[in-house]
Amino acid sequence: MLARLTALILLILSAGTSAADTLELETALGVVSVPAAPDRVAVFDVAVADTLDALGVPVAGTMGSLYVDYLEDMAAQAENLGSFFEPDFEAVHALAPDLIIVGSRSSDQLDAMARIAPSIDMTVGDDLWSDAITRLRSYGQLFNVAEKAAALEQALNKRLAQAREVVQGRGDALVIMTNGPKISAYGAGGRFGWLHKDVGLSEAAPETGASTHGEAISFEFIKAVDPDWLIVVDRLAAIGQPGESAAATLDNAIMHQTRAWSSGQVIYLNAADIYIAGGGIQSMMRTLDDLIAGFQGR
Repeated sequence: MLARLTALILLILSAGTSAADTLELETALGVVSVPAAPDRVAVFDVAVADTLDALGVPVAGTMGSLYVDYLEDMAAQAENLGSFFEPDFEAVHALAPDLIIVGSRSSDQLDAMARIAPSIDMTVGDDLWSDAITRLRSYGQLFNVAEKAAALEQALNKRLAQAREVVQGRGDALVIMTNGPKISAYGAGGRFGWLHKDVGLSEAAPETGASTHGEAISFEFIKAVDPDWLIVVDRLAAIGQPGESAAATLDNAIMHQTRAWSSGQVIYLNAADIYIAGGGIQSMMRTLDDLIAGFQGR
């Protein structure tokens, strides 16, 4: 009888400890139970790495390349765990993380990672601004840095207000991405849609589709739309691949006839920031700074 009572007490104590060591967290797949305040974290998403770095949360292991220069120190101090699409599972096992975070390009690795350690998907979706804020709050809760997360949210909202002010009444804009000689346009429903929906850039081509990868367009399309501003993302520059730069692609007779080009109102965003790290708090700050500087420069 005494043995059974002792076992029951231990079971209750164990259950209480387990509940205390976990929390319910908002993720890309809904609310899930995760280990509270994980010590060793493996990260397979640049936006996640960006925001954790902004919060001062150490990352034990991450991808060999994070593409953005401001995360070079983080990458150098963390264990190399492979890449988005080809994780080094042996290295992940050896790291013995308390939590693995995937997102966006690595989200399809969630099940494989979950066989190694508790894993969550923190993808930032097409509603980038809202998702980024939700993720920031979740990390504040998860790593016991809620006050710092709130301060970052406040700073980000302040920067957004500044950007909204400088673009207001300045005409319409077309957001494009070059990939060597190829060009795609992105509307309010696309991957860069927050520039329209949240920053307030007026759409020069509201008929542009909502495809994540954009809608293939020609120089003639840009001339026909004739935007006041052209916002440019250079994909090859973002991923560090050789090829024709965005500036070279756009420097032609047709483009010279557009309002944006002739007025010097072409803004080249830091491509890695918005294309690779999009949804990270630092990348969003930097993109807003690029926009503010571009509009204030004219």
